[in-house]
Amino acid sequence: MKDSNTEAAAPEGASAYERAGVSIDAGHRAVELMKGAVARTHGPEVLGGIGGFGGLFRAAFGNLTDPVLVASTDGVGTKTKVAVRVGRYGGLGADIVNHCVNDILVQGARPLFFLDYVAMGRLKPEAVAEVVTGAAQACEALGVALLGGETAEMPGVYVEGELDIVGTIVGVVDRPRLVDGRRIEAGDCVVALPSSGLHTNGFSLARMALDGLNWDEGRDDLGGQSLAEVLPVPHRSYLQAHAALEAAGADIRGMAHITGGGLVDNPPRVFPAGIGMRVDTSSWTVPPLFELIVREAQVERLEAFRALNMGVGFLIIVPAAQREQALQVLAAAGEQPWVIGEMVAGQGVTFAAGVTGDGVNA
Repeated sequence: MKDSNTEAAAPEGASAYERAGVSIDAGHRAVELMKGAVARTHGPEVLGGIGGFGGLFRAAFGNLTDPVLVASTDGVGTKTKVAVRVGRYGGLGADIVNHCVNDILVQGARPLFFLDYVAMGRLKPEAVAEVVTGAAQACEALGVALLGGETAEMPGVYVEGELDIVGTIVGVVDRPRLVDGRRIEAGDCVVALPSSGLHTNGFSLARMALDGLNWDEGRDDLGGQSLAEVLPVPHRSYLQAHAALEAAGADIRGMAHITGGGLVDNPPRVFPAGIGMRVDTSSWTVPPLFELIVREAQVERLEAFRALNMGVGFLIIVPAAQREQALQVLAAAGEQPWVIGEMVAGQGVTFAAGVTGDGVNA
């Protein structure tokens, strides 16, 4: 199911509805441009096709003994303004899909279906189709059905030339395999997986810091890349990394998706009472883009760890005895994992250098 509600300036000789600001044809064109990509995400569990009032999904959970649905809704924040500035929208679709998938992955859920909402002040069918096609491609890669969505054009609500994107994901986990952090203990090992960039958070700070720089020129401090190349890089998914650990029988006691709030505020959301995390800041090299933002914004290091992911996209907590197994399994799955810290008695997250005894020094 894909729907559209569009308002736009009407051409001369337009219908009364168009003169009132609603362009039905523009909405239909956007749907026409994206429907092939959306249809490719539909497996046999999707009943009906594009154009219905509601999406239909057959809830068949195989051998799950006590299936629990897990749902999440989120947006991509002001990363949309970066997409508008550089004129590339497709990455935003992957951003919102992967962000939402990672959010429910924290509880061990596999995604079932996704719905999107794309809104603009004035509808640009090609831009909307680029976003939704990007979302469909991300869904297809992860085996998720893009079940439905909404395209809206609302001048006066959204600034001319800007857009907004929201996504909703629904997944499922067998209750005996639900990951809620209750079994986390002091001494457990914290394994980190790298981000692909800012992901979908921290762009207000990044834009403030970088606005006056030339986004099109290659920079030595970015390895020759330009800001226009590195800032739109899509949020990545950690679904396959988790699947590899699960298949290997790892005891995953907790996970954290490092989004808004960074390493300061996100991990404690899964800690049991009386348990904290100690992060070894010397265990990885903070990517150059983050260092550039910190330098240009002149922010304190702790504030940066709260506003940005600083190169850390996802955390997985396992018993210390499974440390090497987890690292090997993740590396075999194509990841670049490292031990970022350990769980300790206390609360919240503390930062120190050299506490894990391994990793890459910054």
